[in-house]
Amino acid sequence: MTASRDSLADVRLADAAQGERRRTRPPKAWRLPGEGPTAALSAASVAGLAALWWVATHLHWLPPLFLPTPEAVWAAFVDASRGHIQGGLPLAQHLAWSALRVFGAFALAALTAVPVGILMGVSRVARGLLDPPLEFYRPLPPLAYLPLVVIWFGIDETAKIVVIYLACFAPIAMAARAGVRSATTEQIHAAYSLGGSFGQVVRHVVLPAALPEILTGLRIAIGFGWTTLVAAEMVAATAGLGQMVLNASSFLRTDVVVMGIVLIGLIAWVFDLGMRALERWLVPWKGRA
Repeated sequence: MTASRDSLADVRLADAAQGERRRTRPPKAWRLPGEGPTAALSAASVAGLAALWWVATHLHWLPPLFLPTPEAVWAAFVDASRGHIQGGLPLAQHLAWSALRVFGAFALAALTAVPVGILMGVSRVARGLLDPPLEFYRPLPPLAYLPLVVIWFGIDETAKIVVIYLACFAPIAMAARAGVRSATTEQIHAAYSLGGSFGQVVRHVVLPAALPEILTGLRIAIGFGWTTLVAAEMVAATAGLGQMVLNASSFLRTDVVVMGIVLIGLIAWVFDLGMRALERWLVPWKGRA
């Protein structure tokens, strides 16, 4: 009789524990944020904005100088592709120069900022030495130090790449430093107890733990890079999307300005989608319970 009571009590305790796990388990949508009709919602959002743009321009809610019609923007895109604007330069050449500047500076920033951020995360000495200058220049807008960069590096491509590089460096380094904290003390001690050296612990424990934060910092940095492009191409640039937009604004070519803005946004969006796919491949555990 006592044994059956104990068995019944064990069953009740097991049921209670299972019910508690069910209550505390995160919802499925929270554990797997990639699931759901996100693609359909994104398509509906883009279609809604395009429809609002078409209605606002064709019903003359705004004058064409403020917001041109989608047809006018498409015509500007066709003219730019054929080299009928901006002194005969085709749009592909503007795009190539801008992509070279942004992605070149972004690659240099990623190669240098990730080691600096990890070093700041694992070393108090490095954090004490590098944190003040990084935090000092990080809030500064690129236009604030653009004249100084021009004085130091001249008006050629070096100054443009340096400005974009500085805009990308800070968010990547900050993300890498924050990601180092994702490595728990137990993981680090376990690696050391297995005979791992400092370099092996950083490579096999700290870096994989910091990778989700690093990828997020890369996505943020590329946005800063495209934002800084216009300021960088103010320095004696004869080709580039930012230079094209600035030159068109001087002649009140709003259709060309909107076309350049849409093109820059689409390029940055496609790159961000690629970074999301890379993130799902490299860190599939991110966002899961």
